[in-house]
Amino acid sequence: MVHAYKRSDRVGDLIRQEVASMLLHGDLSDPRIGFVTITHVKMTPDLRDAKVYFSQIGTEEEKKESCKGLNSASGYIRRALGKGLRLRNVPKVTFFYDETLEYSDHIGQVLHGINDEEFDGEK
Repeated sequence: MVHAYKRSDRVGDLIRQEVASMLLHGDLSDPRIGFVTITHVKMTPDLRDAKVYFSQIGTEEEKKESCKGLNSASGYIRRALGKGLRLRNVPKVTFFYDETLEYSDHIGQVLHGINDEEFDGEK
């Protein structure tokens, strides 16, 4: 069975690449934006809204500030996407902190702890 790659997935990937490139090349000069990595983009089926998820190493406050900075630059980012991507309608861009990496790290630590307890019990 072949999985059809939806248009919304393709557009999301393009937006992820474009926003990551903007961050890499310093196109966004807001000092609130720390060193962030764009992890993925979720598009609505009508391609009108893009939820852009990012990860960042730092304190909760630094993550919140980066999110504020990214969202305040969303108009600029949307205009830049309009120039770089050939879309009839450029989606509204909203940024969210991606907690999945922290969650998976936490699960890994829990599993590692369980594994250590099992080995300690066998001694």
